[in-house]
Amino acid sequence: MVSKDLYDAVLNGEAQKATAATKQALEAGAAPMQLISDTMIPAMAEVGRLYESGEYFVPELLLAGRAMKSAMELLRPLLAASGDRPNTRVVIGTVKGDLHDIGKNLVASMLEGGGFEVIDLGADVAPERFVAAVAERQPQVVCLSSLLTVTMPCMKTTIEALTVAGLRNQVKVLIGGAPVTSQYAKEIGADGYTDNASGAVGLVRSVVSAA
Repeated sequence: MVSKDLYDAVLNGEAQKATAATKQALEAGAAPMQLISDTMIPAMAEVGRLYESGEYFVPELLLAGRAMKSAMELLRPLLAASGDRPNTRVVIGTVKGDLHDIGKNLVASMLEGGGFEVIDLGADVAPERFVAAVAERQPQVVCLSSLLTVTMPCMKTTIEALTVAGLRNQVKVLIGGAPVTSQYAKEIGADGYTDNASGAVGLVRSVVSAA
């Protein structure tokens, strides 16, 4: 079941309308996971396309992500109760020493809108917290964000901590942030890199499908 009202609300970044449209669709008998796969994922995919084509900018992405989150707040408990969960789980956080979280929040929103289960550890996340989250939540992917050049080495430290804990082979590690490059990703042993939020969805899909 496709809800045009919900699709439009997410696309236009209207959180209150997204909540109302989700309630209406559920009352009409729509299944929570069906709303995600048939309506919300296509809407966020279109948001990503508009961003890449230069028609949308960061504010529009943030608003769309907020609208999608407002709908997910209604759907999450229903998904948990039914046992119907996304197939791929992603742990995300900004590395230790870095308090910037706008880019990380944007990526988290895009990933959730892309149909992934997202566990957001926040900002200034120590390697030990990433290790604990991987051990406890068993994600397929870990996303590390850094906006400061001086905190980029913490990405390497986190990957090394996962290796020491014997967890590195269980997850794909993706990195991103303004100063991060594909060359740096290779140097520290990450599995991939993206320089924008909309590209993160495709990157996660590609590394999961290749696993």
